[in-house]
Amino acid sequence: MNGLTAAHAQTVREAAGADLIVHNARIFTGNPAQPAASALAVKNGRVYSVGSDTEVLALKNAGTRVIDSRGRRIIPGIIDAHTHVLNEGGYNYTLRWDGVPTLRRALAMLGEQARRTPLGHWVKVVGGWSPYQFEEKRFPTLEELRAAVPDRPLIVQYAYNRAFMNQQAMEALGVGTSTFPLLPGTELEKDAQGRYTGVIHAYTFQFIVIESMVPQLSFDEGVSSLVQTVHSLNRVGITSIVDAGTGFRGYPKANPTVDAVARDNRLNIRMPFVDIQFGDDGTNMVDAQIAAITSTAPISPGHNLHPALAHGFVYRGAGELLAAEVHDHENFDRPAVIIEPAKMRELVERDVAKLVQRRIPFRLHITYDENITPFLDALEKLNEKTPLDGLRWSLEHAETISPANIARVKALGGGIALDTKMALHADGFIKTHGRDKALQTPRLRQLVDSGIPMAMTTDAFRAASFNPWVGISWMVSGKSVSGSEVLARDNRLSRAEALGLFTRKAAWFMHAESELGMIAPGQLADFAVLDKDYFSVPEAQIASIVSLLTVMDGRVVYGAQDYQSLSPALPAILPAWSPIGHFGGYHHAR
Repeated sequence: MNGLTAAHAQTVREAAGADLIVHNARIFTGNPAQPAASALAVKNGRVYSVGSDTEVLALKNAGTRVIDSRGRRIIPGIIDAHTHVLNEGGYNYTLRWDGVPTLRRALAMLGEQARRTPLGHWVKVVGGWSPYQFEEKRFPTLEELRAAVPDRPLIVQYAYNRAFMNQQAMEALGVGTSTFPLLPGTELEKDAQGRYTGVIHAYTFQFIVIESMVPQLSFDEGVSSLVQTVHSLNRVGITSIVDAGTGFRGYPKANPTVDAVARDNRLNIRMPFVDIQFGDDGTNMVDAQIAAITSTAPISPGHNLHPALAHGFVYRGAGELLAAEVHDHENFDRPAVIIEPAKMRELVERDVAKLVQRRIPFRLHITYDENITPFLDALEKLNEKTPLDGLRWSLEHAETISPANIARVKALGGGIALDTKMALHADGFIKTHGRDKALQTPRLRQLVDSGIPMAMTTDAFRAASFNPWVGISWMVSGKSVSGSEVLARDNRLSRAEALGLFTRKAAWFMHAESELGMIAPGQLADFAVLDKDYFSVPEAQIASIVSLLTVMDGRVVYGAQDYQSLSPALPAILPAWSPIGHFGGYHHAR
């Protein structure tokens, strides 16, 4: 046998047989060429074969792990193309009300956690919930909160809209004194006697400042927090995210934590990231971004910092915040924040031009169409002088984008990463902007039909819940978490379309459309076995779907019920009093 023949024989021997086979399933592949199948095989982290049980089981050998799905629905791994995992470094310190059905239960959880929390620490609920999800359909009162947490500092934050604090928290922060930073747009509520009540109405940056003033996790607690955050995502079938930036734990500050998790093979999610730099030395944010990737810790777009995982920890450019003065905060309890057109023009001419010149992809948070128009005006002029020419860029959120501006974004080669905030906050949006506008916010049907690169995202963990099924339910049923109709019938999506925005369509934002988003031969082996059949359950049950088995990169990263024994063991949660250790990350997944 000559060398070439021997090498070929060796390759054949290595290729024979699958590493993993899942059969007896109802597989939604997302692949138009083969929409459905009953079995799949995985080898070396990729899908090896998709077909009938007979065809796929024939690929079994002595080393193959075979899993019977027992007739359950399998879908491609969910991709959340805009979320803030690295920003949620305090995950293990936070009690999450995501999915809690009653305010009564939420308050009981607060009281239980207050008794568990050591002196010197805070009791915190920060984002992911909505008063409209509760049976009571209201916010907690200050009296209820003080009764639940009488002797620890307490903050309960609703999205980036408002927060409730007890007296201990106000004293710790210095509310009403010069030590408490008061940013533009912040209102400190007072009672009839002129005393601060503890209710704050504000925008995003005020709440970011407050978060920086409370106790922070140790390094080991931060590592544990990232492990638990990823575990919570795997639990709802998420296998990939795009981290949409953080000013406090941005590049390269977050690297040691991510490295520690990756070294232990616990980064059970693909996590490409875009980066925000606040320019603390007085430089503007884009200049600070360029300095971070060229001087502080040199890296180029597309560079994967994970040593073994495809699309593992890849730098994908700048954003979503490129300049603080053009951030049109999406507080639906208040009127739209309209930016001066001249500021949008300056952003493009001064800053976006630098990114385009250096071929650095970018994303920009823009909520309202009134701000999208001047941004596109300036971007079109820039494109004439310095062509975008295939450089990937996107608008993030774009809730009220008009049909005309959808077409302009498409013509410039951009994408639109929507989000599911309206699922939680549409009832508030209606009070501010009216029901007619809410029914067309966002323009889901027109956006899907336009063919523009588009994803649905969660924008978790504070602006909304990290659970994509809440948003999928809203897209399909047209109902918010309150049960109210908030999307017009002609503005809803089919179940396949809605899921596609969290799978195949979302892969574009990872630069991974040839490898992710489908269950097809050659694709990376990311998929989830669901506890209920998404395509047949009543609409009212969609939001409660969870994964029973989540596979990422061909390996099991989460298992429950029949598959619990397959789930990798997790280290002890730090600290021992963590709310996550006692309540989990999402109510139905406790």
